[in-house]
Amino acid sequence: MFKNAVQLFEIFGFKLKVDPSWLLIAALIVWSLSTSYFPPALPGETATFYTALGIIAMLGMFISLILHELSHSLVARSYGLKVGGITLFIFGGVAELEEEPHDPKSEFLIAIAGPLMSLFLAALFYGAATLAAPQTGSSYAGAVFGYLALINLVLAVFNMIPAFPLDGGRVLRALIWGVTQDLLRATRISSRIGTVFGLFLMLTGALAVFSGGGIGGFWQILIGFFILNASNGSYQNLLVKAALRGKTAKQLMSETLHTIDAEATIAELVDDVMLRHGVSFVPVLSGETLIGYADTSGVRRFEREEWGGRPVRDILVPAEAENTVAADTPLNEVFKFMMKSSRRKLMVVEGRRLVGVISLSDLMHHMALEQEIGTRLKA
Repeated sequence: MFKNAVQLFEIFGFKLKVDPSWLLIAALIVWSLSTSYFPPALPGETATFYTALGIIAMLGMFISLILHELSHSLVARSYGLKVGGITLFIFGGVAELEEEPHDPKSEFLIAIAGPLMSLFLAALFYGAATLAAPQTGSSYAGAVFGYLALINLVLAVFNMIPAFPLDGGRVLRALIWGVTQDLLRATRISSRIGTVFGLFLMLTGALAVFSGGGIGGFWQILIGFFILNASNGSYQNLLVKAALRGKTAKQLMSETLHTIDAEATIAELVDDVMLRHGVSFVPVLSGETLIGYADTSGVRRFEREEWGGRPVRDILVPAEAENTVAADTPLNEVFKFMMKSSRRKLMVVEGRRLVGVISLSDLMHHMALEQEIGTRLKA
């Protein structure tokens, strides 16, 4: 999801990463605080001083977001779920759970942990601001703590809106899941609420922009767009997992194989296999052993006049972990691998023996058929 994120450090075994988009929101926070928040709260100081306070407050928010997401991650790990890491990006932070919670209780506790941490931090910073305010020379600390108390309260309240994939939407999903015992139905309902909320934010943001609301309305549109896409994407991802659950590569692979020997010529590859059978991806064998594959991009490396005198071995792409998958690999893992590597076809193997080929189109067709059958059965 965040291919350009940079890892900063590890905390409790979780990789903390920052997406470059976070720099934009960090800069906006510092600018907003130094021009609109601190000058009225602490009049008479220099612009440089306000900027310094803005940076300190922004770092405090940075830490608050980490603690919020860390709470999700620690609870998820206590339930045996894998967490890929914590990433901060333009819309806040996300704990990257690699799998869905196993039951409504774990979903509820994982979801509620973040807002509870933010409420705790809000109370902590409010208490610090209260203690700092009466003391001479401590009003600067009071202003920073006051901002951090407010922003953590806003973070907790906003995240508890029952719109998936916000924490409140996940709490709602856990409650519906607990009542219906149907994760797919619970996700569909909470995702639809998330979609409506995202559209509401975009609409009211647009009205604010046209009414002179400026950057606030524009920001609201962006948040609404993010929630709209995330809610729809989360439901679609769950549909994918449901359609592929319990199946392996061997069950969906194509066993109709068009292969060629490594010592055959490129001309034979093109004329006897590619053009005859309408395939552009051809596994290459040496006897009964798979050694790689050849495709049209390899063929184009040589002029047509050379095809008859060059063996397929000259354009061979060796079989390795990046282009093969074991026959017993779960389809969920195959799909995830294809999405990450951008590969559209993989050779299915048992040891060094080729047993089939599986493509992204095979997976997509299977998922579409599963959803169509499921929809008709429910109707």
